[in-house]
Amino acid sequence: MYPSLAAAKAAVITVGEEIASQGLPSGICPVVFVFTGSGNVSVGAQEIFKLLPHVFVEPIRLSELFGKGRNVTSKRVFQVYGCIVTSRDMVSHKDPSKTFDKADYYAHPEHYNPIFHEKIAPYASVIVNCMYWERRFPRLLSTKQIQELNKKGCPLVGISDITCDIGGSVEFVNQTTSIDSPFFRYEPLTDSYHNDMDGNGIICSAVDILPTEFAKEASQHFGDILSQFVGSLASTADFTKLPAHLTRACIVHGGTLTTLYEYIPRMRKSDTLDISDNHTNGHINNKKKYSVLVSLSGHLFDQFLINEALDIIEAAGGSFHLVKCQVGQSTDAMSYSELEVGADDGKVLNQIIDSLTSIANPTENHGTPSQQLNKISLKVGKLQETGMKKDSESDPKRKKSVLILGAGRVCQPACELLASIGTASSCQWYKSCVQNDSEEQMDVHVIVASLYLKDAEEIIQGIPNTTAVELDVTDHRALHQYISQVEIVISLLPASCHVAIADVCVELKKHLVTASYVDDSMSMMDEKAKNAGITILGEMGLDPGIDHMMAMKMINQAHLKKGKIKSFTSYCGGIPSPAAANNPLAYKFSWNPAGAIRAGRNPATYKSQGETVHVNGDDLYDSAGRFRIPDLPAFALECLPNRNSLTYGDLYGIGHEASTIFRGTLRYEGFSEIMATLVRIGIFNAETHPLLKHEGRPTFRNFLCELLKIDTEDMNEVVVGEKKIAERILELGHCKERGVAVKAAKTIVFLGLNEQTGIPVSCQSAFAVTCHRMEERLTYSNTEQDMVLLHHEVEVDFPDSKQTERHTATLLEFGKAKNGKVISAMALTVGVPVAVGALLLIVNKIKTRGVLRPIVPEVYLPALEIVQAYGIKLMEKTE
Repeated sequence: MYPSLAAAKAAVITVGEEIASQGLPSGICPVVFVFTGSGNVSVGAQEIFKLLPHVFVEPIRLSELFGKGRNVTSKRVFQVYGCIVTSRDMVSHKDPSKTFDKADYYAHPEHYNPIFHEKIAPYASVIVNCMYWERRFPRLLSTKQIQELNKKGCPLVGISDITCDIGGSVEFVNQTTSIDSPFFRYEPLTDSYHNDMDGNGIICSAVDILPTEFAKEASQHFGDILSQFVGSLASTADFTKLPAHLTRACIVHGGTLTTLYEYIPRMRKSDTLDISDNHTNGHINNKKKYSVLVSLSGHLFDQFLINEALDIIEAAGGSFHLVKCQVGQSTDAMSYSELEVGADDGKVLNQIIDSLTSIANPTENHGTPSQQLNKISLKVGKLQETGMKKDSESDPKRKKSVLILGAGRVCQPACELLASIGTASSCQWYKSCVQNDSEEQMDVHVIVASLYLKDAEEIIQGIPNTTAVELDVTDHRALHQYISQVEIVISLLPASCHVAIADVCVELKKHLVTASYVDDSMSMMDEKAKNAGITILGEMGLDPGIDHMMAMKMINQAHLKKGKIKSFTSYCGGIPSPAAANNPLAYKFSWNPAGAIRAGRNPATYKSQGETVHVNGDDLYDSAGRFRIPDLPAFALECLPNRNSLTYGDLYGIGHEASTIFRGTLRYEGFSEIMATLVRIGIFNAETHPLLKHEGRPTFRNFLCELLKIDTEDMNEVVVGEKKIAERILELGHCKERGVAVKAAKTIVFLGLNEQTGIPVSCQSAFAVTCHRMEERLTYSNTEQDMVLLHHEVEVDFPDSKQTERHTATLLEFGKAKNGKVISAMALTVGVPVAVGALLLIVNKIKTRGVLRPIVPEVYLPALEIVQAYGIKLMEKTE
């Protein structure tokens, strides 16, 4: 929230001055900050800490310090304490006769017991975790350990986990946090997680994009360092003539990898060889008869020792498959790799192991520091004889296929999620949320079909396990052919196409998932789908989708506690992020403007205080019809034009309990007033306009003058600018407030509706003219982010206790930059749920057949769990 690092430091200094002058309450003293590690991250954290009045103490003195602090009864303490701990303070050797040895610990962490929870954590107020960690090492603090410490009165109030190893060194830090919502609260005694800061427990921060903060200072720092080498780099054609440190740093030269980095494609090829390069008739054909798992640790990559190991394997005629690779994050840290080494001859395999052993020296501990860097620690597993397997046994993974129809914006996030199943990147969210008890692995192949092959190819670029095809869904034979090849179909096409696709799915007995509303025509497919034994799952997007699922979860939870729903209020919208809201409307289109405007002018119906309220389409833009979300004053809200609104009472099972059922869409403040004015001017009229009937095309300016009834007899003397347009809007009575008229005029000028260029022949109405201009002027650039905000409020009465609770659920998501492009928040929040729906059908988590909405626990409970595990955070709060 600070514009610069200097401003942030000034704020910390202000806090420090308050501590130094007024002191800290004795009840929380001593306040001890524990920093793990001594690398650059820890040094940076300490730099900020040192702005406070402080004293650093050795780890061994913590108990003494804490004892002293406990004796303080009335005296206030005017400083805080810092303590730097390294691996020797976190573990001890299992053999009491042996002391801690860093090299031995990195090579054999299994020989050591964790002691951080006994020696350090009982005295820590805040733990700033700055230390690189791998799963082969003991945890810094386990969930069970913190629960035991909490029972004993541990003073720990905060964890700043800069490492962001989710479920890693600090086990109970099981989620990342964001810049906008940097904390969550963990309550050890109840083993529960909360998004508010008001209760007991430990405040945890785990922001995984911290390097994006203070980008200006970071760029300056790295730029200053890089500038020292730019001259040599720019003037040297032969990279071998560069200074040694730059030569070693050159990864690519002349379009190819340099010798030192040849291990990269070799290891990558080994990781994918059994999936793609040698994938024939559905089974792997590169397996060697004999194999053994070899674990290597040491400075494998910064000293390029991995090259030597791979050369030994390949020179002997063996093969290797990369099973695991964890790279050290600094020159002081070890790296770790597991290779499955194979050979067709057992003797050859033994020879390879002997050669690897000859370059490894895991036990000796002598020599110079440089010699120590050139050692590899080797661990060899049991020899396995693979033999010849049947095709069904050669690949333990089940193969499934999904057909996605449509290659629009929503397609890419859906495609990425499904195609990642079975890969290492999916482990964190897939296994815990979906995988069956059998632990059977699964690969999903995704086919993306589009009317234009180029669009499908752009979607799958860089995504493994995918195929792009050209398909016209009106070609029944081709559609039949592609659907017959897959288990699940996802339709991201317009809703009007869904029924025809559903008919083919019923015929071929294939499940179908869409993000569209389940309308009457789709509902009529229910009996056919049941008879075919398939599920047609609709409304698996954002709105409808996540909004329905969150509402049902909140309402059903209230009912389980014997509560009665007093009111249900919901807002949802996709708008530009504040930085991208850089036009008078503060709005941009991530989909067809015509569709958005038509939806915005439909009549709306909602229920308030037990009465049904009907709103005319044009009245939607009256300022009196706007609503605000509490605590979000920057946003103005308007009624959602949705004919399904009246059915929400029955849909959610609220019935007569609810006195208010309201659905709203989100806009920035002022949007409704401007749009109301533009509606009255007539620029959204859909009838063919007389001026646009003929081939002689008027200019945008001519047409605007016609709408505003400006005399055009002498156009050369008429200046149609913001001032003239605003005055004319007021004269015609299109709005009453000058400020609104000025905003509307600015919008008209921004859209170019006053320019003297010809209107395209394709535009036959004012509506078409406006949509044409909006599509040109109100689109996102390649670097701009949109945002999605969903907010539910449910008031619950509990008759037994005569209490009322207010439950809220909020989703705030921003577009994400990836590979030089921004994936919109709208695409993420629609594409991810629709893919989750397909996934739940693939793994048979959804067993109900027929036409289904995500309003039953069978769907919304696992779906919401996966959506959140995948990274779309839903914040819930009860007051």
